[in-house]
Amino acid sequence: MKKRKCLWIVLVLMIGLSTACSPGAKPANGEEFSQIPLETCQLSAPGMASRLEAKCGELMVAEDPAKPDGRQIKLKIAVIPAVSRNPAPDPIFFLTGGPGQAATESYLSLSGAFYRINQKRDIVLVDQRGTGASNPLTCKEPEEEQAEEADIADYVKDCLEQMDGDPRFYTTTFAMQDLDAVREALGYEQINLYGVSYGTRAAQTYLKYFPERVRSVVLDGVVPQDEALGIDVARDAQRALDNMFARCQQDSICFANFPQVAAEFDALLEKLRESPAQITLPDPLTGEKDTGEFNLEQFVITIRLLSYAPESVAFMPLLIHTAYEQQDFSPLAAQYRIAVGSLTSSISGGMGNSVLCSEDTPFMKDIDHTVKTNDTYYGDLQISNLEEVCDLWPTLGVDADFKNPVQSDVPVLLLSGEDDPVTPPENAEEVAAFLANSLALVAPGQGHNVVLRGCIPDLMYQFVQDGSLENLDGNCVNAIQPAPFFVDFNGPTP
Repeated sequence: MKKRKCLWIVLVLMIGLSTACSPGAKPANGEEFSQIPLETCQLSAPGMASRLEAKCGELMVAEDPAKPDGRQIKLKIAVIPAVSRNPAPDPIFFLTGGPGQAATESYLSLSGAFYRINQKRDIVLVDQRGTGASNPLTCKEPEEEQAEEADIADYVKDCLEQMDGDPRFYTTTFAMQDLDAVREALGYEQINLYGVSYGTRAAQTYLKYFPERVRSVVLDGVVPQDEALGIDVARDAQRALDNMFARCQQDSICFANFPQVAAEFDALLEKLRESPAQITLPDPLTGEKDTGEFNLEQFVITIRLLSYAPESVAFMPLLIHTAYEQQDFSPLAAQYRIAVGSLTSSISGGMGNSVLCSEDTPFMKDIDHTVKTNDTYYGDLQISNLEEVCDLWPTLGVDADFKNPVQSDVPVLLLSGEDDPVTPPENAEEVAAFLANSLALVAPGQGHNVVLRGCIPDLMYQFVQDGSLENLDGNCVNAIQPAPFFVDFNGPTP
C-alpha cells in the first residue's frame, strides 16, 4: 500500500471591514464607477505580524459559468487605492502562485516591491476561486500517526468529502473569467498584470483570452503555458543544488570550511535510503524534547525548499556538513517543520489538485519520466504521487488551445532567478520567443521570485509607469549578488 507520509506537501510544491467606497480610480466624468461596494479592511497572512489597510469587497459568480443561474460562489477582492488624488486609470492586478495561494495573503510579503507603483495606481488582489476567502477548497491534513497508515485513495476520498464545491470548476480558465468579471465590475477598461510562479500561467491565460484588456505584463518565475508542471521538478531542483555546490567550491571561504559538501550530501542520501534517522527536537513552546524519525522524503523536500531563496541557500552547506559530521539530522528536520508549517497554512490543496490534475498531469502521459528524474536527488517523488492523485480527482480537462504558447505584442517583462529550483531562466526564454514585445532579465545567484531583489522594483515601476520596454535598461540586474555562505550558525564571516 502506498504510504502518504509527505504526500500533501509534495503536491503543493509544484514549484511563498466600514465605509463603502470606490477603489480610487475614476472615469473622465468623475463619477464613482465601482459596482462592488468596498469597505475598509486589514489584510493579514498566516505567520506574519504585519497588517495592510485596503478596501475589501465581494463578487458573486457562477461556480459553473455554463449555468449562470446555478450555484454561486463568493470571490474576495481587495483594492489598495493609489496614493495619488489623480491616479492612473489602469491598476495592476496581482496574481499569486501555488497553485493554491491567496492573493490577499501572499501580497503582504511582496508589497515592498509595489510601493512606487501604488503611488499612482491601484493594486487589485483577487483570491482565486478555491483559495483564501473565495470558497476555499481546503483539505485538512490528518495527524502524523493517521498519515502513516493512509494511502492515496484515502487522501483523495477524504479531501473531496471536506470540500464545499465541485473541483472540476476550479481551474485557471474559469479563474481568469472571474478576474475579468472583477475588472469589469470595478470599472477598469485596461489593466496591468503581475504574476508570480503559477500566477505567470494565470497571467498568460488572461492575456490569451482578454488581450484587449491588457496594457502590460510582468512575469516573475515563469511557467511556460505548454509545460506540464511537475515533470521537470527533479531536474530543476538538481540544477539549483549543483549550482550551489559549484558556487561554494568557487567561494574561498565556503570551500575552506566545506570542501567535500557535495560528497557529504550524497552520503546523507545513501544513509537515509537505508533507513530513517532518529532525531530529537525541543518543543518551541515547552522546551521539552521531541523524538522522532527523519526520512528520505523529508530530507529531499527540505533541500528543495531551502533552494528557493538565497538566504536559505546560504546555510545549506553548513546544514549538510553538520548532519554528515555529527550524524545529526535535527537541524535539517527543524527546517522541514518550519517550511511545512508555513505551506500548510498558506496553500489550498484541493484547488491545487484541480489545477494540476486538469492542466498538467494529462500531458505527462507520453513523457518518459526516467529521463526527467534519473541522476537527481529528488527522483520521481513529485510525479508518482501526483499521477496517483489525479487518477481519482474529478476534472473537465482544458480547452484544446490551452497549452499552446501565448502570442502577443503587449509589452511583457520576464524575471528569473539564475538558481531558481522550479522555474529556471530557460522557461522565460521559451515564453519570450512568442512575445514580440518582451524583455527577459536574469538575477544572478537568486532563486524563485525575484521582484524584491536589487533594482528590480524600480525597473518594474518604470516599466508599468511607461507601459513600454523602450527605455528600460536592465543592466542594473547584473549587480545583484547572492547572500554570503554561513560558516557556522552565527552567520557568514564579517
